[in-house]
Amino acid sequence: MKWRRLSAVMVKEVRQLRRDRITLAMILGIPVMQLILFGYAINLNLRGLVAGIADQANTSASRAVVMDMVASGVITPGLSATSPQQLSDALRRGEISVGVVIPPDFEARRFEGREAVQVLVDGSDTVVQGAAAQLAQMPLNAAMKNATATGPATGQISVVSFYNPQRRSALNIVPGLIGVILTMTMVLFTGVAIVRERERGNMELLIATPVSRAELMVGKVAPYVLIGLLQTTVVLALGTWIFGVPVAGSLLDVYAAAMLLIIANLSLGLLISTRAQSQFQAMQMTFFVFLPSILLSGFMFPYAGMPRIAQWIAEVMPLTHFLRLIRGIMLRGASVAELWMDALALLAFIAVMMTTAILRFHKRLD
Repeated sequence: MKWRRLSAVMVKEVRQLRRDRITLAMILGIPVMQLILFGYAINLNLRGLVAGIADQANTSASRAVVMDMVASGVITPGLSATSPQQLSDALRRGEISVGVVIPPDFEARRFEGREAVQVLVDGSDTVVQGAAAQLAQMPLNAAMKNATATGPATGQISVVSFYNPQRRSALNIVPGLIGVILTMTMVLFTGVAIVRERERGNMELLIATPVSRAELMVGKVAPYVLIGLLQTTVVLALGTWIFGVPVAGSLLDVYAAAMLLIIANLSLGLLISTRAQSQFQAMQMTFFVFLPSILLSGFMFPYAGMPRIAQWIAEVMPLTHFLRLIRGIMLRGASVAELWMDALALLAFIAVMMTTAILRFHKRLD
């Protein structure tokens, strides 16, 4: 082995890496991204869960209980209700994560040592369920010390978990896996679609045809929609058969939500393919999209535990909205119409990504 020849190869490789901006960005960007995401954005100690309050007693003592719960930092009031049914409906629609019910006979229950406060929690997210359980540990006598009511405060706070009372992790993970798999495969498949045509020399043939830019892009996307729906069916079937994951809502709504995510990811993949110069670059860019989607969407770590800036970034990612849709449909029995805000966010993402991809694509080789 000659040092001169070896050093020449090393210098050539360094120069090539310097010209490859995407690879250079990955060398520096991946460790920085992982450090920030894991060290800053990921937080399992949940605070500020959006809560609905139904204070049917409306006494100084009941208000003291609510104030004490809010002061704990676990919940933040987001909805005022008059009945437990309103809270359960809001839980199903995903508007709140926790509901606090104080019955009209709160004072009598408290003095008799019975269940005086009921905490309703969305158990479809086991981490949220565990955080809300902290409220049951609060002693009512501490909450009453500044209230005008007299007598011993020995009542109890109970937690009622909806949708997943057994705290089975599979019920939370399997619906999310549909989104993770679709994100990984759909973006990757279309990310290399246009690049592959260039590398194989097929772009010359497409340029010679009367096919428009929009027709070419949509034609590239259409076959993968069926593949995505097939993947959705496989995960649903295996999740139900092996793990016993229920589909509480309409199966049609499940596929409608999956269709939105599929098209959103395909549109994003097409945009990547118009920027990448090779299939390897397309895969690198896909990785940059996939990593933050997994970590910030709420699949692995709770969305409520993230700082505000991380939540803003997560709102741009289609997987975040799909997880809300699919968990709401499969576990809480909600419909796409009830979860219309997340469906609308996916439609807006599709419109922006597809339009940008079509405008960026030119039927020429340069």
